[in-house]
Amino acid sequence: MAVVGAGFGGIGMGVALRRAGVERFAIFEEADDLGGVWRDNTYPNCNCDVPAHLYSFSFAPYRNRRIRYPGQPEILNYLRRVVLEQRLAPHLRLGTAIRDATYLENQGRWELMTQSGQAVLADAVVFAVGQLHRPNIPDVPGRAEFTGAAFHTARWDHTQHLSGRDVAVIGTGSSAAEILPSLAATAHHVRVFQRTPHWVLPKPATEFGPTMRTALRLPGAQRLYRHALYCGGDLVLAPIMRRGWSARPAEWAARRYLRRHIPDPALRAKLTPDYPIGGKRIILNNDYYPTLTQPNVELITAPITRLTREGLDTADGAHHHADVLIFATGFRASEFLAPIIVRGRDGQMLHERWRSGASAFHGLAVPGFPNAYLLAGPNTFNPAGSNPTMKEHQIDYIIQCLRWRDEIGATAIEVDNEAMQTHQRWMHKAIAETVWPEAGPSWYKHPSGAVTNPWPATGRRFDQRLRHPPAESFHAVPARVDTQSEHTCS
Repeated sequence: MAVVGAGFGGIGMGVALRRAGVERFAIFEEADDLGGVWRDNTYPNCNCDVPAHLYSFSFAPYRNRRIRYPGQPEILNYLRRVVLEQRLAPHLRLGTAIRDATYLENQGRWELMTQSGQAVLADAVVFAVGQLHRPNIPDVPGRAEFTGAAFHTARWDHTQHLSGRDVAVIGTGSSAAEILPSLAATAHHVRVFQRTPHWVLPKPATEFGPTMRTALRLPGAQRLYRHALYCGGDLVLAPIMRRGWSARPAEWAARRYLRRHIPDPALRAKLTPDYPIGGKRIILNNDYYPTLTQPNVELITAPITRLTREGLDTADGAHHHADVLIFATGFRASEFLAPIIVRGRDGQMLHERWRSGASAFHGLAVPGFPNAYLLAGPNTFNPAGSNPTMKEHQIDYIIQCLRWRDEIGATAIEVDNEAMQTHQRWMHKAIAETVWPEAGPSWYKHPSGAVTNPWPATGRRFDQRLRHPPAESFHAVPARVDTQSEHTCS
């Protein structure tokens, strides 16, 4: 087995393989450390908007009775502890980028090529590279002319001291909302360039109060709290995306929150979205709006026309000086598996198949690519719950697929075209019932307009749709096994 990526998905897959009795596997990671997005994003105030009691593995639940939302360092340390406790370190191949994966039809196996040119043979491969790790830096005219420091939030330059400097932030998503208070406290002037406003709701306190701390000491209380969070996401948050019962109260709460913290009607108008709540990722943040009212912070909504040596020009004819430029512009989330070239049966190229938008059977398998699986693939991002939980549902199903392949004595298995088509018909109908198709550009969508990233139902529904045996959706793929080839994943 080969696993590509050492974030939540790859680590969870490694634990599941060991528990299933599979020891001959390797987890390949391009970076020199594990952690995925929690390794890459070291910007100020980086944390998760899902309580950690839910945003953790079921086999290694978070149990802190004081902190509800740990920061990036704590989440990264949690993943390191899991690797240590589950004895995954011998399976890690850090600093090893996979750039090419080819299905060998005469062997029923995969050949992976590393960046350094090493060939690796594996019976099966799991791509666990995630969705939010390829920074999106817009191609603004004149970008090469800018003489100041410029970097993406996911590539934070800690050598830059921002005290007393003019800082320009492009983007107003979750990362921008998190870094803005820190920037405003140190920089001379902060200009925030907004393309589209986001719906913002207050975030629960980072730390639990004394009553909750006491309650979490009771036997079974932490498990009950985790279950309540899971159900709450399904019952309250998921309906927002489908204009359900909670959409109107959520929008009312967001508008009230905006009015309370932004008294200036002109600024409030700039911050009021013109699309239904849930159309883009909802921001949970208590400091974003108050920071925008500070005297050294300015919100600019005129489109950027070009970068200059010393700043930015906007469509209204204004020039904005900047010593430092920060791209809080998100990720190329719809480019699944890029830049890895994946070749399946009959020379099929996965990136060609996905030219107009990626799709996969429950985000984990694609016809024509036997013994290949994905974690956090197309339409599996849960905007209303825990994505580690979504990955665990997929991991459980992949383990079932591996067992079924062994039970029937097949060299390779792949998902049926009919099963894929049935899934896609359901997916298209479910997405049409959400607010996403009409919400304009976002990282939820491919440039073609196809909604490729979010899951359009509840977490429980995702679990239910994977509760069927692989035999109902997969078939064996015959291969001529080359007994002379060495089986290795080292």
